Amino acid sequence: MLEKELTKNIINIRAVMKNSSDLVVKYAKAGGCDICVLCCDGQIDANRTANLVYRPLSEIDGNVTPERLAAMIGGELLLACDEKPVTTADEVIGAVLAGFCVILIDGVGTGYAVGAQGFETRAVAQPENHRNIRGSREGFVEALHINMSLVRRRVKSPELTLRTMKIGSVSNTEICICSMDGRTDRKLLKAVTDRLERLPLSLVLESGFVQPFLEEKHPLFSGVGATERPDTFVSKLYEGRIGIIIDGSPFALYVPKLFSENFIMLDDYVEKPVFAFFIRLIRYAAFFIAILLPGFYTALANFHPELIPDPLLRNLAAAEALTPYSVLTECVILDIFYEIMREAGLRLPSNVGHAVSIVGGIVIGDIVVSAGLVGAPMLLTVAIASISGYIISDLNNQISLLRFGFILLGGMFGLFGLTTGSFVLLVSVCSLETCGVPFTAPLSPFSFAGMRDTLFRADWHELGKTEPDVLGKNAPEVHRHEG
Repeated sequence: MLEKELTKNIINIRAVMKNSSDLVVKYAKAGGCDICVLCCDGQIDANRTANLVYRPLSEIDGNVTPERLAAMIGGELLLACDEKPVTTADEVIGAVLAGFCVILIDGVGTGYAVGAQGFETRAVAQPENHRNIRGSREGFVEALHINMSLVRRRVKSPELTLRTMKIGSVSNTEICICSMDGRTDRKLLKAVTDRLERLPLSLVLESGFVQPFLEEKHPLFSGVGATERPDTFVSKLYEGRIGIIIDGSPFALYVPKLFSENFIMLDDYVEKPVFAFFIRLIRYAAFFIAILLPGFYTALANFHPELIPDPLLRNLAAAEALTPYSVLTECVILDIFYEIMREAGLRLPSNVGHAVSIVGGIVIGDIVVSAGLVGAPMLLTVAIASISGYIISDLNNQISLLRFGFILLGGMFGLFGLTTGSFVLLVSVCSLETCGVPFTAPLSPFSFAGMRDTLFRADWHELGKTEPDVLGKNAPEVHRHEG
């Protein structure tokens, strides 16, 4: 508890803070009483502090008792909307580190925290990853309360509930759990909330720290989605999902995420249903091409050449006869080199990132083939598979691992290896659940209502009539998009 003596309180607070240099302690008088204003340098806005704290306190006329001054600050003076009493040193420190100004009065064992947050933040801009042709250009930023306002602007209804809490015993990271009252399954909400409250981490710096504790254990796929787009996030909430916004991260999480949502984009909902159906077919085809094509080519070349047409087989044999490596070795080398290029392109600064594509195109596209290190057919196969993987950006990591695995299976066991691997993958994906919701819904278990917006998208006139139970928990869905 706070002492009534101001000096003792300041000594205790400085001791707990280890006399940190960013703790600002300003002594003053208000109404004839000794007071002290505590704040954290860099966490407050100077103009807000002057207008909300210093000016009202300096305008108190005459001499008043400390109790009377406390009553004025606590109830009579309109300092700020975000104002609360603090009664312990830990509460004072927590408020100061969160961007509050804390007023302590000599002779009173209660302080008052006034919200004056004003740290620097990145401006709201277009998302870097989930881009679209039509639609909003706003993306989440690192500041929690700005992200909360972006969500609230899109749902001006009391059904939307935003509940804040803190996780991480050291970082004390503030998060916001978002849900739609009447649409969200209460059991799902309680399950997610319990997992967050039991989070064993002491430091939370990004949404990726929290995601593993919300998903079921699976080596490849995740039942937790992440998005930079407020409109995508709001649409998930309307379907009955649980949203988590984390301070310091521009990626908001939502639970659960379905496998089919990786192939659904925002632009699907502004085009005609026929075009949306066509482009979704392209995305599904690109996914299977990205993971299976190199392994399929390796399997045919090594074990099943009789399945290749004779004119094409002669061309492939002539190309491979000039290379010193086996087909499997060529494919592995090219795939690993592609992954190195992709990682280099991600890590390099944007102003020199184009150098990777130039060097990679010259080295792989011309010199390597001309030198006879790899065959042109294998290079073309790996290139087509790599480009196809770019279409489904949220599954890039999974596609890279699956492609490499199928290359090994096809090169060592032929079509039997590819078939067995595909069967194991299918069973593994179908068995995945997140908080009781199947990852492959509405395909497995099958839901006719949910299929209206999976592969084929129904017209908006049809989507607006009823709300299908996609999650199997009476969670409504009008549309799904992954921006």
